[in-house]
Amino acid sequence: MKCIICKTGETAPGKVTVTLERGSTVLLVKEVPAQVCTQCGEYYLDEQTTRRLYEQAEKALERNAELEVLRYAA
Repeated sequence: MKCIICKTGETAPGKVTVTLERGSTVLLVKEVPAQVCTQCGEYYLDEQTTRRLYEQAEKALERNAELEVLRYAA
């Protein structure tokens, strides 16, 4: 797929680190599968991965976590 941001790069499967922040909670998730632009590094997540990340973020909020670092697990 052509990158929407740089418009010149193509995406390829890769892994990224995603940071989510809400209020005083920061969730850092490593090794998230994504389509990554080979030119600029912009990444795109599929619907299932995004849903899983949001579930993990909600659980961190429920625990009143201030900073949490996780490795992605499907």
